[in-house]
Formats: sequence, C-alpha cells, structure tokens
Amino acid sequence: MTDLPATMSGVQLVGHGGPEKLVWRDDLPVPRPGPGEVLVKVLAAGVNMTDINTRSGWYGSEDRKSGWSGELAFPRIQGSDLCGRIVVLGAGVEGLPLGARVICPTNQHEPIEENPINFVSIGSEYDGAFAQYCVVKARHLYDVSASPLSDIEIGAMPCAYGTAHNLLSRAGVAVGERLLVTGASGGVGLAAVQLSLLRGAEVTAQCSPAKSAPLRDLGAAILAREATPPARSFDVVIDIVGGEGFQDRLDALRPGGRYATSGAVAGPTVTGDLRSIYLNDLTLYGATHQPREVFAGLVTIINKGRLRPVVSKTYPLRDIAQAQADLAAGRYPGKLVLVPSEPQP
Repeated sequence: MTDLPATMSGVQLVGHGGPEKLVWRDDLPVPRPGPGEVLVKVLAAGVNMTDINTRSGWYGSEDRKSGWSGELAFPRIQGSDLCGRIVVLGAGVEGLPLGARVICPTNQHEPIEENPINFVSIGSEYDGAFAQYCVVKARHLYDVSASPLSDIEIGAMPCAYGTAHNLLSRAGVAVGERLLVTGASGGVGLAAVQLSLLRGAEVTAQCSPAKSAPLRDLGAAILAREATPPARSFDVVIDIVGGEGFQDRLDALRPGGRYATSGAVAGPTVTGDLRSIYLNDLTLYGATHQPREVFAGLVTIINKGRLRPVVSKTYPLRDIAQAQADLAAGRYPGKLVLVPSEPQP
C-alpha cells in the first residue's frame, strides 16, 4: 500500500436533492481494504438512472427519502457501475490476482435472517465508483481480464446488462419467442434487446423513432413509443417504463405470457385489470435480486465478447452533473460512461 496516494479525487453526494448535491473533492482519503476486501482503481463508471433516483430519494416516500435498501449515510460516493483494476488485496483474499480487471453486480446478495434475499448496492449502501478508488468485498468481484471489450465498454455493463440479463432469466426467454421491450433505446432496454437476440428471440423494440437506429442495426423490429402494442402478439414483455401503458402491455401478451419489470421511468403507479392476468394465465415478475449464477452468466458473455454495448458518450468524472442531465433527458441511446482522471503522484 506504500505506493498508493494518500488522497484521491471523486464526487460525494452530500444529501438528497438535485445536482447541486454532487460535490467534487480532491482531498478524499484513499480507502484501505479490510479482511476479505479488495481495493480497486476505477477505470470507468457507467451513468445510470439508479444513481439519479438515489440522489433524489425516489426509492423512499416523500417524507422518508432513501436509497435502494433504506436510509443513506451522507456523504456517500455513488457509482453503481464499476470497471476497475485490483491494486490491493485485503487479508485472506484468494483467487483474485493483483492487476486483474474486475466488475461487480450493482445489487450484492447479503442475506439476513429476516430477509434471505437481502442485498446491498454499491454506490448506495457503501461507496462506489464515482472516485478514483473504491473498496469492494472480494466475493462480489468477477475477473473480466480475458474480455476483448474496452474498459469503457465494460464499465457500461454491470448495472444495465446485469438488470437486463436478470429480467430475461426470470422470464425464461427462449429461442424463437416473441418479445416486446419498452424503453428500448435506454441502457437497460437496449441491453435487453441485445441479450434477447443473443438468446434467439424475435424482438420488437418500443422507443422513440429518433433513437431507433442502433436497434434497427441490431435486427429488432421497431414500435413507436406512443403506439399501442398489438394485442396477443408477444410471449414476453420486458417493461422498463411503467406508467400509463401498463394495461396495454398486459393485453399485448398471448395467453400464458410473461411480464417482467425492473423500472418505472414513466411512473411507478399503474392501473390494470386483474382479469387480464388470471383469465389469460399471465405471470408477472419483479426483478431486482440477482442470483450469483445470473450475473456469472453475464460475465461469461463479457469475457467471450459475444456482444458490445452501445456507448454513446464518455465524460470526465468531474462532468457528472452534465452526464446525469443528458441521461435524464434521454438525449442519447444506450449508455453514457464517466472516466476518472489519473491519480496525482
């Protein structure tokens, strides 16, 4: 550890609110790993709506704002997407070599007696990737040194592609099935399209026509964002949007169809007819908890380079407020990625 700088640059979230709550610091102490932990030098960090939602307190009630799993401790270094390189191993860590390029899932399984699927989230329950270094428990890290993808491409994948892969796994998407993906030009939506096509599904991507070009290039059919999906046309709906179109998406499913969601960018409160569900034998899945084998499956895809994420723009970490504004406004398809500056000697 003697070659490490004493301080680092990064962005602290100092409270719930707007981008003014993101404070750039050049004097943050470089953390030191404890037993079973690893110090990672951050190479790239994707920008995600979960970071914006956590900043604003969207996951809690109006009078009790919170993060993914409960109240946040401030200041907090956010950053739910991490591609980094191991620089220090804590006591007792085995199987991860120094210098390995690594990633981790956003939601990390930490079971407790009253909740066997309890999770903690990097950048929410503990400091994340919006700094030059971060500490992660070794058991949550995966080696992606073998991947032909760049650091920036890999930094775009853990949250969006992990979420999408989990959605498809929960819904059991199979070869030849017809799939509707809402919000398909966003990070999770585009990832779901790519991963569904990799599984051999027939995909219809619902999105703004102005941002549909990458989806057409992938081979997906396009349904305009404002259009009503055709009734009884899909085996699976992957819904990232929520809001007013919920019932239309249920109606778009064939009898025995499956609906899976992990987002609500158009609003978390929906209205639907329960008869659509029970008379058509539909199955609904909420997908946040990711079993280890699901994320491990994504790691295999990454290491084999079976797909490349669509990264529309990169930003210096200092420009995080602009990156989040661009993401919230939906200015670009796919992913946006932050790159920390080099540590000072």
